[in-house]
Amino acid sequence: MKLRLFKSLVVLFIISTSVQAQNYFPGKWGDWEKKSPAELGLNASKIQEAIQFAKDNESTNPRSMEENHYGTFGREPFGYGIGPFKDRGPQTGIIIKDGYIIAEWGEPFRVDMTHSVTKSFLTYNVGIAYDRGLIRDVNDKVGPYMAPVLPMTWDDNRNHADHYGSPKVLDLFAGEHNSKITWNHLLRQTSDWQGTLWGKPDWADRPDRDRTTWTTRERHEPGSVYEYNDVRVNLLALAAMNVLREPLPKVLRETIMDKIGASPTWRWQGYENSWVVIDGQQMQAVSGGGHWGGGMFISARDQARFGLLTLHNGNWKGEQLVSEAWNKMAQTPTEAQTDYGFMNWFLNTDKKRLPSAPENSFFHLGSGTNMVYVDQENDLVIVARWIKTSAMDGIVKRVLESMN
Repeated sequence: MKLRLFKSLVVLFIISTSVQAQNYFPGKWGDWEKKSPAELGLNASKIQEAIQFAKDNESTNPRSMEENHYGTFGREPFGYGIGPFKDRGPQTGIIIKDGYIIAEWGEPFRVDMTHSVTKSFLTYNVGIAYDRGLIRDVNDKVGPYMAPVLPMTWDDNRNHADHYGSPKVLDLFAGEHNSKITWNHLLRQTSDWQGTLWGKPDWADRPDRDRTTWTTRERHEPGSVYEYNDVRVNLLALAAMNVLREPLPKVLRETIMDKIGASPTWRWQGYENSWVVIDGQQMQAVSGGGHWGGGMFISARDQARFGLLTLHNGNWKGEQLVSEAWNKMAQTPTEAQTDYGFMNWFLNTDKKRLPSAPENSFFHLGSGTNMVYVDQENDLVIVARWIKTSAMDGIVKRVLESMN
Protein backbone atom coordinates (compact mmCIF):
# COMPACT_ATOMS: atom_id res chain seq x y z
CA MET A 1 0.00 0.00 0.00
CA LYS A 2 2.77 2.42 0.98
CA LEU A 3 4.77 1.45 -2.14
CA ARG A 4 1.77 2.14 -4.41
CA LEU A 5 1.20 5.50 -2.69
CA PHE A 6 4.90 6.40 -3.11
CA LYS A 7 4.80 5.46 -6.82
CA SER A 8 1.64 7.54 -7.31
CA LEU A 9 3.28 10.57 -5.69
CA VAL A 10 6.36 10.15 -7.90
CA VAL A 11 4.16 10.00 -11.02
CA LEU A 12 2.25 13.13 -9.94
CA PHE A 13 5.53 14.94 -9.30
CA ILE A 14 6.87 13.98 -12.74
CA ILE A 15 3.64 15.11 -14.44
CA SER A 16 3.64 18.39 -12.50
CA THR A 17 7.29 19.04 -13.32
CA SER A 18 6.69 18.19 -16.97
CA VAL A 19 3.72 20.60 -17.20
CA GLN A 20 5.78 23.38 -15.59
CA ALA A 21 8.63 22.73 -18.00
CA GLN A 22 6.24 23.04 -20.95
CA ASN A 23 5.21 26.58 -20.03
CA TYR A 24 6.58 28.83 -22.73
CA PHE A 25 7.51 32.44 -21.98
CA PRO A 26 8.73 34.90 -24.62
CA GLY A 27 12.23 36.35 -24.45
CA LYS A 28 13.16 40.00 -24.70
CA TRP A 29 10.85 42.39 -26.50
CA GLY A 30 10.46 41.51 -30.16
CA ASP A 31 11.46 37.92 -29.36
CA TRP A 32 8.20 36.01 -29.18
CA GLU A 33 7.79 32.65 -30.87
CA LYS A 34 4.80 32.21 -33.14
CA LYS A 35 2.91 29.00 -33.93
CA SER A 36 0.08 28.38 -36.30
CA PRO A 37 -3.31 27.54 -34.78
CA ALA A 38 -3.05 24.04 -36.30
CA GLU A 39 0.26 23.37 -34.52
CA LEU A 40 -1.57 23.76 -31.21
CA GLY A 41 -4.62 21.81 -32.30
CA LEU A 42 -6.85 24.80 -32.99
CA ASN A 43 -9.25 25.34 -35.86
CA ALA A 44 -7.56 27.96 -38.04
CA SER A 45 -10.78 29.04 -39.76
CA LYS A 46 -12.38 29.82 -36.40
CA ILE A 47 -9.37 31.92 -35.41
CA GLN A 48 -9.65 33.82 -38.68
CA GLU A 49 -13.36 34.26 -38.02
CA ALA A 50 -12.54 35.78 -34.60
CA ILE A 51 -10.05 38.18 -36.20
CA GLN A 52 -12.52 39.30 -38.85
CA PHE A 53 -15.23 39.71 -36.21
CA ALA A 54 -12.91 41.97 -34.20
CA LYS A 55 -12.04 44.06 -37.27
CA ASP A 56 -15.71 44.36 -38.22
CA ASN A 57 -16.50 45.63 -34.72
CA GLU A 58 -13.94 48.41 -34.44
CA SER A 59 -15.02 51.19 -32.12
CA THR A 60 -16.87 54.01 -33.85
CA ASN A 61 -15.47 56.59 -31.42
CA PRO A 62 -13.07 59.21 -32.84
CA ARG A 63 -9.45 58.16 -33.19
CA SER A 64 -8.50 61.47 -31.59
CA MET A 65 -8.48 60.69 -27.87
CA GLU A 66 -8.69 64.39 -27.07
CA GLU A 67 -11.79 64.80 -29.21
CA ASN A 68 -13.26 61.65 -27.71
CA HIS A 69 -12.59 62.96 -24.19
CA TYR A 70 -14.42 66.21 -24.76
CA GLY A 71 -17.36 64.28 -26.18
CA THR A 72 -17.57 62.06 -23.09
CA PHE A 73 -15.86 62.66 -19.72
CA GLY A 74 -14.88 66.18 -20.72
CA ARG A 75 -18.54 67.18 -20.54
CA GLU A 76 -18.62 66.50 -16.80
CA PRO A 77 -17.99 69.23 -14.18
CA PHE A 78 -14.27 70.14 -14.10
CA GLY A 79 -13.84 67.79 -17.07
CA TYR A 80 -10.99 69.67 -18.75
CA GLY A 81 -7.94 67.59 -19.62
CA ILE A 82 -4.87 67.88 -17.40
CA GLY A 83 -2.84 65.00 -18.85
CA PRO A 84 -1.59 64.16 -22.33
CA PHE A 85 -3.77 62.55 -24.99
CA LYS A 86 -2.59 60.48 -27.96
CA ASP A 87 -4.48 59.62 -31.12
CA ARG A 88 -5.16 55.89 -31.36
CA GLY A 89 -4.39 53.43 -34.12
CA PRO A 90 -6.61 50.88 -35.89
CA GLN A 91 -8.41 47.95 -34.32
CA THR A 92 -5.62 45.67 -33.10
CA GLY A 93 -5.38 42.29 -31.42
CA ILE A 94 -3.19 39.38 -30.34
CA ILE A 95 -4.14 35.81 -29.39
CA ILE A 96 -1.74 33.94 -27.08
CA LYS A 97 -2.19 30.18 -26.60
CA ASP A 98 0.14 28.19 -24.34
CA GLY A 99 2.40 31.24 -24.32
CA TYR A 100 2.80 31.37 -28.13
CA ILE A 101 1.45 34.00 -30.49
CA ILE A 102 -1.02 32.21 -32.77
CA ALA A 103 -2.46 35.35 -34.34
CA GLU A 104 -2.00 39.12 -34.36
CA TRP A 105 -3.40 41.90 -36.49
CA GLY A 106 -3.58 45.66 -36.72
CA GLU A 107 -0.56 47.47 -35.27
CA PRO A 108 0.57 45.37 -32.26
CA PHE A 109 3.76 47.39 -31.71
CA ARG A 110 2.01 50.77 -31.77
CA VAL A 111 1.91 52.62 -28.43
CA ASP A 112 -1.60 53.80 -27.58
CA MET A 113 -3.47 54.93 -24.49
CA THR A 114 -4.96 51.97 -22.66
CA HIS A 115 -7.21 53.93 -20.29
CA SER A 116 -8.44 51.90 -17.29
CA VAL A 117 -6.23 48.88 -17.97
CA THR A 118 -3.74 51.20 -16.26
CA LYS A 119 -5.49 50.30 -13.00
CA SER A 120 -4.22 46.72 -13.26
CA PHE A 121 -0.63 47.99 -13.32
CA LEU A 122 -1.48 50.14 -10.29
CA THR A 123 -2.82 47.06 -8.48
CA TYR A 124 0.52 45.33 -9.04
CA ASN A 125 2.36 48.35 -7.61
CA VAL A 126 0.27 48.08 -4.47
CA GLY A 127 0.99 44.34 -4.46
CA ILE A 128 4.72 45.04 -4.58
CA ALA A 129 4.35 47.31 -1.54
CA TYR A 130 2.40 44.50 0.16
CA ASP A 131 5.00 41.86 -0.70
CA ARG A 132 7.75 44.10 0.69
CA GLY A 133 5.91 44.45 3.98
CA LEU A 134 5.32 48.17 3.44
CA ILE A 135 1.59 47.41 3.69
CA ARG A 136 1.06 44.90 6.45
CA ASP A 137 -2.58 44.05 5.77
CA VAL A 138 -4.97 45.19 3.03
CA ASN A 139 -7.58 45.70 5.74
CA ASP A 140 -5.38 48.28 7.48
CA LYS A 141 -6.60 51.85 7.38
CA VAL A 142 -4.63 53.93 4.87
CA GLY A 143 -4.41 57.07 6.99
CA PRO A 144 -1.72 55.84 9.43
CA TYR A 145 0.53 54.95 6.44
CA MET A 146 0.38 58.45 4.98
CA ALA A 147 2.94 61.17 5.56
CA PRO A 148 1.70 64.72 4.89
CA VAL A 149 1.62 65.20 1.12
CA LEU A 150 3.45 68.31 -0.09
CA PRO A 151 2.09 69.27 -3.53
CA MET A 152 4.22 71.26 -5.95
CA THR A 153 1.88 74.24 -6.13
CA TRP A 154 4.12 76.97 -4.76
CA ASP A 155 5.10 80.00 -6.83
CA ASP A 156 8.08 82.18 -6.00
CA ASN A 157 6.23 85.22 -7.31
CA ARG A 158 3.07 84.85 -5.28
CA ASN A 159 2.11 87.08 -2.40
CA HIS A 160 2.67 84.79 0.58
CA ALA A 161 0.43 86.90 2.78
CA ASP A 162 -2.50 86.00 0.55
CA HIS A 163 -2.03 82.34 1.49
CA TYR A 164 -1.38 82.81 5.20
CA GLY A 165 -3.38 80.30 7.23
CA SER A 166 -4.21 78.06 4.26
CA PRO A 167 -3.01 74.41 4.40
CA LYS A 168 0.40 73.80 2.81
CA VAL A 169 0.12 70.00 2.89
CA LEU A 170 -2.63 67.56 1.95
CA ASP A 171 -4.12 65.41 4.70
CA LEU A 172 -6.24 63.15 2.53
CA PHE A 173 -7.52 60.68 5.11
CA ALA A 174 -8.60 63.07 7.84
CA GLY A 175 -12.16 63.27 9.10
CA GLU A 176 -14.72 60.83 10.41
CA HIS A 177 -15.45 59.19 7.06
CA ASN A 178 -12.09 59.22 5.24
CA SER A 179 -10.23 57.96 8.31
CA LYS A 180 -12.15 54.64 8.07
CA ILE A 181 -10.91 53.83 4.57
CA THR A 182 -8.65 50.79 4.13
CA TRP A 183 -6.38 49.70 1.30
CA ASN A 184 -8.96 47.04 0.49
CA HIS A 185 -11.67 49.67 0.08
CA LEU A 186 -9.55 51.64 -2.39
CA LEU A 187 -8.53 48.52 -4.33
CA ARG A 188 -12.16 47.46 -4.68
CA GLN A 189 -13.58 50.94 -5.36
CA THR A 190 -15.84 50.83 -2.32
CA SER A 191 -14.26 53.64 -0.24
CA ASP A 192 -16.66 56.51 -1.10
CA TRP A 193 -13.72 58.81 -0.28
CA GLN A 194 -14.71 62.46 -0.10
CA GLY A 195 -12.47 65.25 -1.32
CA THR A 196 -10.68 66.89 -4.23
CA LEU A 197 -7.43 65.71 -5.78
CA TRP A 198 -5.52 67.35 -8.65
CA GLY A 199 -8.38 69.79 -9.10
CA LYS A 200 -11.02 67.08 -9.53
CA PRO A 201 -13.73 66.69 -6.84
CA ASP A 202 -14.83 63.10 -6.22
CA TRP A 203 -18.44 63.96 -7.08
CA ALA A 204 -17.47 65.38 -10.49
CA ASP A 205 -16.47 61.97 -11.90
CA ARG A 206 -19.54 60.33 -13.44
CA PRO A 207 -21.81 62.65 -11.43
CA ASP A 208 -25.34 61.74 -10.42
CA ARG A 209 -28.04 63.10 -12.67
CA ASP A 210 -29.59 64.74 -9.63
CA ARG A 211 -27.32 67.76 -9.21
CA THR A 212 -28.68 68.50 -5.75
CA THR A 213 -26.85 65.43 -4.41
CA TRP A 214 -23.38 66.31 -5.72
CA THR A 215 -22.08 67.97 -2.57
CA THR A 216 -24.79 67.16 -0.05
CA ARG A 217 -25.45 63.43 0.00
CA GLU A 218 -24.59 61.28 2.98
CA ARG A 219 -21.50 59.13 2.58
CA HIS A 220 -21.80 55.36 2.30
CA GLU A 221 -19.99 53.30 4.90
CA PRO A 222 -16.64 52.25 3.37
CA GLY A 223 -16.96 48.78 1.85
CA SER A 224 -20.73 48.86 1.46
CA VAL A 225 -21.19 50.39 -2.01
CA TYR A 226 -19.17 50.00 -5.22
CA GLU A 227 -18.57 53.09 -7.34
CA TYR A 228 -16.18 53.30 -10.28
CA ASN A 229 -14.40 56.60 -9.63
CA ASP A 230 -11.08 57.78 -11.08
CA VAL A 231 -10.49 60.48 -8.47
CA ARG A 232 -10.26 57.73 -5.86
CA VAL A 233 -8.13 55.61 -8.17
CA ASN A 234 -5.68 58.51 -8.40
CA LEU A 235 -5.79 58.71 -4.61
CA LEU A 236 -4.65 55.07 -4.42
CA ALA A 237 -1.81 55.82 -6.87
CA LEU A 238 -0.64 58.68 -4.65
CA ALA A 239 -0.92 56.53 -1.50
CA ALA A 240 1.07 53.72 -3.14
CA MET A 241 3.84 56.14 -4.14
CA ASN A 242 3.83 57.50 -0.60
CA VAL A 243 4.67 54.11 0.94
CA LEU A 244 7.05 53.01 -1.85
CA ARG A 245 8.77 56.45 -1.80
CA GLU A 246 9.56 56.10 -5.48
CA PRO A 247 7.69 57.00 -8.69
CA LEU A 248 5.37 54.14 -9.62
CA PRO A 249 6.63 53.84 -13.23
CA LYS A 250 10.16 53.31 -11.89
CA VAL A 251 8.99 50.60 -9.48
CA LEU A 252 6.93 48.93 -12.20
CA ARG A 253 9.79 48.95 -14.69
CA GLU A 254 12.38 47.52 -12.29
CA THR A 255 10.21 44.86 -10.66
CA ILE A 256 7.93 43.78 -13.51
CA MET A 257 8.22 45.25 -16.99
CA ASP A 258 11.95 44.72 -17.51
CA LYS A 259 11.69 41.20 -16.13
CA ILE A 260 8.89 40.15 -18.47
CA GLY A 261 10.83 41.51 -21.44
CA ALA A 262 8.54 44.46 -22.14
CA SER A 263 9.69 46.95 -24.75
CA PRO A 264 11.20 50.34 -23.83
CA THR A 265 8.26 52.11 -25.48
CA TRP A 266 5.63 52.12 -22.72
CA ARG A 267 5.11 55.23 -20.58
CA TRP A 268 2.93 55.84 -17.52
CA GLN A 269 1.79 59.46 -17.50
CA GLY A 270 0.42 61.62 -14.71
CA TYR A 271 -1.10 65.09 -14.77
CA GLU A 272 0.50 68.48 -15.26
CA ASN A 273 -0.42 69.37 -11.65
CA SER A 274 0.13 65.99 -9.92
CA TRP A 275 3.65 66.72 -8.68
CA VAL A 276 4.63 66.20 -5.05
CA VAL A 277 7.82 66.25 -2.99
CA ILE A 278 8.96 63.04 -1.25
CA ASP A 279 12.33 62.80 0.48
CA GLY A 280 13.32 66.09 -1.11
CA GLN A 281 12.64 64.75 -4.64
CA GLN A 282 10.01 65.96 -7.07
CA MET A 283 7.82 63.04 -8.13
CA GLN A 284 4.82 62.89 -10.40
CA ALA A 285 1.85 60.96 -9.10
CA VAL A 286 0.57 58.98 -12.08
CA SER A 287 -3.08 58.57 -12.97
CA GLY A 288 -5.00 55.33 -12.88
CA GLY A 289 -6.45 55.74 -16.35
CA GLY A 290 -6.99 58.08 -19.29
CA HIS A 291 -9.69 60.03 -17.51
CA TRP A 292 -8.60 63.69 -18.01
CA GLY A 293 -5.60 62.38 -20.01
CA GLY A 294 -2.52 60.46 -18.98
CA GLY A 295 -2.43 56.88 -17.77
CA MET A 296 -0.55 53.99 -19.37
CA PHE A 297 0.61 54.44 -22.97
CA ILE A 298 1.55 50.94 -24.17
CA SER A 299 1.60 48.56 -27.13
CA ALA A 300 -0.63 45.52 -27.55
CA ARG A 301 2.50 43.34 -27.45
CA ASP A 302 3.40 44.66 -24.00
CA GLN A 303 -0.21 44.35 -22.86
CA ALA A 304 -0.07 40.68 -23.91
CA ARG A 305 3.07 40.13 -21.82
CA PHE A 306 1.32 41.64 -18.82
CA GLY A 307 -1.73 39.46 -19.46
CA LEU A 308 0.51 36.39 -19.62
CA LEU A 309 2.03 37.36 -16.26
CA THR A 310 -1.42 37.58 -14.65
CA LEU A 311 -2.34 34.27 -16.32
CA HIS A 312 0.50 32.71 -14.30
CA ASN A 313 -0.51 34.54 -11.11
CA GLY A 314 2.52 36.82 -11.11
CA ASN A 315 5.08 34.13 -11.98
CA TRP A 316 7.46 34.59 -14.93
CA LYS A 317 9.84 31.80 -15.87
CA GLY A 318 9.79 30.46 -12.33
CA GLU A 319 10.34 33.83 -10.63
CA GLN A 320 7.45 35.13 -8.54
CA LEU A 321 7.38 38.83 -9.43
CA VAL A 322 4.19 39.55 -7.49
CA SER A 323 3.17 37.02 -4.87
CA GLU A 324 0.64 34.34 -5.73
CA ALA A 325 -1.26 35.33 -2.59
CA TRP A 326 -1.71 38.85 -3.97
CA ASN A 327 -2.88 37.55 -7.35
CA LYS A 328 -5.39 35.26 -5.70
CA MET A 329 -6.73 38.17 -3.62
CA ALA A 330 -7.06 40.25 -6.79
CA GLN A 331 -9.30 37.52 -8.23
CA THR A 332 -11.68 37.33 -5.28
CA PRO A 333 -15.11 38.97 -5.71
CA THR A 334 -15.88 42.27 -4.06
CA GLU A 335 -18.81 41.87 -1.70
CA ALA A 336 -20.56 44.98 -3.01
CA GLN A 337 -19.81 44.12 -6.67
CA THR A 338 -19.26 40.41 -7.16
CA ASP A 339 -17.91 40.67 -10.74
CA TYR A 340 -15.06 42.94 -9.62
CA GLY A 341 -11.88 41.98 -7.78
CA PHE A 342 -9.02 44.35 -7.12
CA MET A 343 -8.89 47.09 -9.71
CA ASN A 344 -8.84 46.31 -12.66
CA TRP A 345 -9.54 42.57 -12.36
CA PHE A 346 -13.01 42.17 -13.88
CA LEU A 347 -14.42 38.76 -12.97
CA ASN A 348 -16.80 36.60 -14.99
CA THR A 349 -19.01 35.81 -12.01
CA ASP A 350 -22.10 33.86 -13.10
CA LYS A 351 -20.83 34.43 -16.66
CA LYS A 352 -22.64 37.75 -16.67
CA ARG A 353 -20.04 39.74 -18.61
CA LEU A 354 -18.77 37.02 -20.95
CA PRO A 355 -21.41 34.27 -21.29
CA SER A 356 -19.19 32.21 -23.63
CA ALA A 357 -16.15 32.19 -21.31
CA PRO A 358 -15.36 30.05 -18.25
CA GLU A 359 -16.64 31.54 -15.02
CA ASN A 360 -13.12 31.61 -13.54
CA SER A 361 -11.73 33.73 -16.38
CA PHE A 362 -11.04 37.43 -15.80
CA PHE A 363 -10.06 40.42 -17.88
CA HIS A 364 -8.42 43.82 -17.60
CA LEU A 365 -10.70 46.39 -19.21
CA GLY A 366 -10.35 49.98 -20.32
CA SER A 367 -12.36 52.50 -22.26
CA GLY A 368 -11.93 52.25 -25.97
CA THR A 369 -12.70 49.35 -25.61
CA ASN A 370 -9.36 47.86 -24.54
CA MET A 371 -9.60 44.26 -23.30
CA VAL A 372 -6.93 41.89 -22.01
CA TYR A 373 -8.78 38.58 -21.58
CA VAL A 374 -7.09 36.03 -19.28
CA ASP A 375 -8.26 32.41 -19.26
CA GLN A 376 -6.22 30.19 -16.93
CA GLU A 377 -8.40 27.17 -17.68
CA ASN A 378 -7.48 27.26 -21.38
CA ASP A 379 -4.00 28.83 -21.08
CA LEU A 380 -5.23 31.70 -23.21
CA VAL A 381 -4.70 35.47 -23.41
CA ILE A 382 -6.52 37.70 -25.88
CA VAL A 383 -5.72 41.37 -26.37
CA ALA A 384 -8.41 43.23 -28.30
CA ARG A 385 -8.06 46.99 -28.65
CA TRP A 386 -10.50 49.58 -29.99
CA ILE A 387 -13.52 47.30 -30.26
CA LYS A 388 -17.15 47.87 -29.43
CA THR A 389 -17.94 46.75 -25.90
CA SER A 390 -20.75 44.59 -27.27
CA ALA A 391 -18.18 42.59 -29.29
CA MET A 392 -16.11 41.38 -26.33
CA ASP A 393 -17.93 38.09 -25.87
CA GLY A 394 -18.12 37.46 -29.61
CA ILE A 395 -14.35 37.54 -29.96
CA VAL A 396 -13.78 35.27 -26.98
CA LYS A 397 -16.54 32.90 -28.12
CA ARG A 398 -14.96 32.36 -31.55
CA VAL A 399 -11.50 31.74 -30.13
CA LEU A 400 -12.85 29.23 -27.64
CA GLU A 401 -14.81 27.49 -30.39
CA SER A 402 -11.53 26.99 -32.25
CA MET A 403 -10.42 24.67 -29.45
CA ASN A 404 -13.33 22.25 -29.82
